[in-house]
Amino acid sequence: MNTMIHVEGLKVTYGRGAHRVPAVQDVTFDVGEGECVGFIGANGAGKSTTMKALMGFLYADAGVATVCGHPAGAPEGRRSVGYLPEVAVYYPFMKARELLELYGTLGGMSRRDLRARIPEVLEEVGLPGRGNELLRTFSKGMQQRLGIAQALVARPRLLVLDEVSSGLDPLGRHDLRILLHRLKSNGCTLFFSSHELSEVESLCNRILMIDRGRIIREIAQRDLQAIGHERSLESFFISVVRGEAPRHG
Repeated sequence: MNTMIHVEGLKVTYGRGAHRVPAVQDVTFDVGEGECVGFIGANGAGKSTTMKALMGFLYADAGVATVCGHPAGAPEGRRSVGYLPEVAVYYPFMKARELLELYGTLGGMSRRDLRARIPEVLEEVGLPGRGNELLRTFSKGMQQRLGIAQALVARPRLLVLDEVSSGLDPLGRHDLRILLHRLKSNGCTLFFSSHELSEVESLCNRILMIDRGRIIREIAQRDLQAIGHERSLESFFISVVRGEAPRHG
């Protein structure tokens, strides 16, 4: 199995001098080709910081991070990645089609390919026929769907999705789950964070739990099934973070 994400001893801090605050501390993990790995933790645990470091938007203080065999942030690697940030802000007077044209071009697609691909990806995320509408008319949920579309438009080998279901209503979360299952079945590698733990549990081969900038637990699929026989992933996660269950293993 090829390694799509490799992280070893990653450390990221914010601030300067005596005011430096550790956000990620000695984080190490791999994601193999075709895997679906969930990344869960409380607000401020270090999920978004780790993902931004993978994309090259933050410089690590120490450690190694590679994406698709290239150093984090390298153009060669980023062309193979679709990324959804935790908070996506788009120019309000841009049309949805124009946004997807921009991201598709950055992903190496031709105009001819984009003419066929854009209606297709809008359909996939539940926004059929909305390509010529201004983004200022889109609700939060519609903007989240469009953010997923921009991550998918260039058919990446790897998806890095931060709080993928944020702002989606129950129907939107249902549609998203079906879409992610289809992408997984087609061999796309998924690394995503979500506070919807039932979504994580149903999709993932493995789950990484992060707390206060450190990986505190890795859960394989067989262990997920064992947990599911006794209690929900949510209650298990809370017990681990609160120290009521072993943090490693």
